[in-house]
Amino acid sequence: MPPNSANSEPLLHDEVKEEQLEKLVAPQAGPRKFQIVYPNLITFGYGHISLLYGAYLMFTFAKWQTIVFAHVMIILSGFGITAGAHRLWAHRTYKAKMPLQILLMLLNTLAFQNTAMDWVRDHRLHHKYSDTDADPHNATRGFFYSHVGWLLVRKHKEVKRRGKLIDLSDIENNPVLSFQKKYAIPLVSLVTFVMPTVIPMYFWGETLNNAWHVATLYRYVFVLNVTFLVNSAAHYWGCKPYEKSILPSQNHFVSLFALGEGFHNYHHVFPWDYRTAELGNNTLNPTTKFIDFFAWIGWAYDLKAVPDDMINNRKSRTGDGSSLWGWGDKDQPKEEMNAAIIKYPDENDKDK
Repeated sequence: MPPNSANSEPLLHDEVKEEQLEKLVAPQAGPRKFQIVYPNLITFGYGHISLLYGAYLMFTFAKWQTIVFAHVMIILSGFGITAGAHRLWAHRTYKAKMPLQILLMLLNTLAFQNTAMDWVRDHRLHHKYSDTDADPHNATRGFFYSHVGWLLVRKHKEVKRRGKLIDLSDIENNPVLSFQKKYAIPLVSLVTFVMPTVIPMYFWGETLNNAWHVATLYRYVFVLNVTFLVNSAAHYWGCKPYEKSILPSQNHFVSLFALGEGFHNYHHVFPWDYRTAELGNNTLNPTTKFIDFFAWIGWAYDLKAVPDDMINNRKSRTGDGSSLWGWGDKDQPKEEMNAAIIKYPDENDKDK
């Protein structure tokens, strides 16, 4: 039940260049006919019913160890999305040594929102064409569509056409992510579903029913919905101190549950900041603390942050929004790259 399993169909491969395509100006949503993906409808329906049943079991029959275990797994798998798929691979806001990449790949697999390669492609596309028909979860079509509805229907033709124009060479050449992609079925089966079910049964005698519905399905679907809130709630409610002309907003409720991903107005203006927020280190941004810890021990380096004067300058003027997917995008202004703060630089790294 991956969150972009509706997107498993191949992208269109007609030869087309970005400059030949019609410019999409957000918010935009043209007429379309929705084609329901019934297997996704069934699996998501089962997953959300299991989420509610798992919540019921936590208050009735599940052991306290199982409840604690499930919520620890929620946090760990969340880091696999926020620190891994999002800030490291999708936006390249920092770099990670091999041990951290492997750890984040396993945590990303625990979260199972398709492979990181597919996640990154969709997310870079989301930033390039935010809130238009080329955005996989176009918030212009409403809260439900941007939250989960986009996974229940076939991709819009603009998503398929423009998706193949997104540069994924860095992701496709990453050996850790190539391994995850190649062995996705056994990895997901073992890490996402089998181990979280077996561990409570083996170590503290939990029942199969409780382990499956609390430690596995409740944990899994809860993380899915927290991720979905960034696509939906953070595009509808909140303030816009950095760019008032776009839908993404600062939503502290989302940040509380999404490990710091709710500072969304800031993030869409400066997608290459590893903090995803001007506030950076604060109680609503544990992912920043996670990255800082691994930078402290030497596993993360080249942490990119926006200088205060650049933030204040952006605050004081009205721009047209940012279409960057992250660090190194061809449209990223050179002055931004030159002014960026690089924390924990590695002098031996040639890939700057």
